[in-house]
Amino acid sequence: MWGAVVVGVGTAGCVRIRDMLVPLPGSPAANLSVKGFISRRSLDPIQGVSQISAEEAVSREDIHVAFVCTENVLHEDNIRTFLQAGKHVCVEYPMTMSHRAAVELWDLAQKKGVILHEEHIELLTEDFKALKREIQGKILQEGTLHFTGGALKPGFGFQAFSGIARLTWLVELFGDLSVTAATMEEDSGNNYSKMTAKLLTSDNKPLTWIEVRGPSLPRTKNINFHFESYTLTQIPPASRGDVGLFMQDLIHFSAKLTGQVSAEELHKEKTRVLHCLELAERIQQLALK
Repeated sequence: MWGAVVVGVGTAGCVRIRDMLVPLPGSPAANLSVKGFISRRSLDPIQGVSQISAEEAVSREDIHVAFVCTENVLHEDNIRTFLQAGKHVCVEYPMTMSHRAAVELWDLAQKKGVILHEEHIELLTEDFKALKREIQGKILQEGTLHFTGGALKPGFGFQAFSGIARLTWLVELFGDLSVTAATMEEDSGNNYSKMTAKLLTSDNKPLTWIEVRGPSLPRTKNINFHFESYTLTQIPPASRGDVGLFMQDLIHFSAKLTGQVSAEELHKEKTRVLHCLELAERIQQLALK
């Protein structure tokens, strides 16, 4: 069994606790056992799991894994703390607020001989899988991905990082990208922001990624992908999967812990994560110039 601690008990942290308490039978996730949670607040037990200190978590020999579910800007320090203690780490995206920091953390994980995993449940959704099947074999000419959502809370970071799930979609669908331009419009008085990033595929086909955040905005993704003889303007409808997204991610992370994920797949994931963080950093640099 792998003893685990959950760092941060917002929505994601509570889901992590729930899924470890009732894992999918027969899956690698059944090898995880939650030992406690860490919070800056003083809290009563959650789902029967007690609060412990960070100092206790890093020193306990029966805790092997940390799930980092804090605000984005706190991810890096928490990851580093647990990696230094020789613990495996699963972190909600984005891993860090800079490409360089992520490279350093992955180097540290390799030095310590532990797994570092960045959650990307957006790649596990049935609508993304349907979209990927729909465009398979088609040659992109140009495209747009436009996301809207509620106003960001403090601690989520610049939109290229907080919205890196959408950037990851584009990289998974169209391969490595480069950034040619980026802009940021803000109305702080109304808590509104709009980021626009201009991207190019390796074949020099243009992509535009737009993130709009503001109070009461619906959470929606709109696409407009033009192929040689076909235009896709809606994400294909897909039924909901039988296994929850966080449980799927938990199973995948647990499979890494038990050596069931190939070195090739681990390298592919690492390369994608670092590429997306590098793109996000470049978008931020251009948008804030």
